Amino acid sequence: MPNHKSCEKRLRQEKKRSARNNYVKSTINTLSKKIRSGISLEEKQQLLNKIYSDLDKAAKRNIIHKRTASRRKARIANYVNNLSKEDQS
Repeated sequence: MPNHKSCEKRLRQEKKRSARNNYVKSTINTLSKKIRSGISLEEKQQLLNKIYSDLDKAAKRNIIHKRTASRRKARIANYVNNLSKEDQS
């Protein structure tokens, strides 16, 4: 247990921030799973913009690293593009 007021405040702040960060990470993971589920290709295209936006915001706020966001965006885009190519064939 902290002995100083500043340490107590730091603990309260960390608790709030970690809860917020976990919510953002959880949302990103949920959207990633949702895009890989059995929804239609049009819905996946719309969901792609939401995932991109959330990943960029998380990277901007240092919740995840910017390269992690970039890598996830690339992998999701590759997945959707391959689906659209299969759909055209």
